[in-house]
Amino acid sequence: MQDEYDFSQGKRGAVASNKGKTRITIMLDDAVIEAARTVAENEGFGYQTVINNTLRHALLDAVAKPEQAESSGQFKKGITAADLKGLEKKLSAAVGEIRRVLEPDAKP
Repeated sequence: MQDEYDFSQGKRGAVASNKGKTRITIMLDDAVIEAARTVAENEGFGYQTVINNTLRHALLDAVAKPEQAESSGQFKKGITAADLKGLEKKLSAAVGEIRRVLEPDAKP
């Protein structure tokens, strides 16, 4: 260990780049967080990554099938218990897809 260090070229702020990401505060149901954490633990990903990928997948599906997203009204009226179960299934499917992409030799 040196007696002194030169920080004249140092920069303030986060060390990791956050390009393409925005930090927000969001309130989620406890069940959603727990489901994401469970999937994350089983699959070896962070729970925030699981939530982000699930949201991305759901939004891409909504864009691909706009008539279905508008008729369900799930974004306008809130999420019911049945909707949550459906989201958990989609979450699991998204994690399976992530696993398939990251581990091409893994069996489905």
